[in-house]
Amino acid sequence: MKIGEVARQARVKVPTLRYYERRGLMPEPDRRTSGYRDYPQASVRMVRFIKQAQDLGFTLEDIGQLLRLAAGKPRNCRTVRALAIARIEEMSQKISMLLAMRASLKRLVRTCHRSPGKRDCPLLEALEESVK
Repeated sequence: MKIGEVARQARVKVPTLRYYERRGLMPEPDRRTSGYRDYPQASVRMVRFIKQAQDLGFTLEDIGQLLRLAAGKPRNCRTVRALAIARIEEMSQKISMLLAMRASLKRLVRTCHRSPGKRDCPLLEALEESVK
């Protein structure tokens, strides 16, 4: 499969595939006699995995480690477990922050009919303070 087809099926741009190859996340594909890259079908699945892992907050370095582990290097799951625990902690922190922001916005919505000086929104107050 040519690079454009992999990109289309994986819903990424061609430079993204080349970048993943340069970063060592994807093996460089064989070349046809014409010089074009010839990707196996599994490349689409790999690119989708990389994108999904990024969406979950994993860095490209983390993803590289996960891919090496999936390939059987090293043979134990300690590294994957450590990565997952770190990501869980980051997610918990983000969830706490988002919940606090949601509560603040709910207070603003409840008081937005008031004049600007009488609205209750710690989030907006904090933002105003950070601009000063």
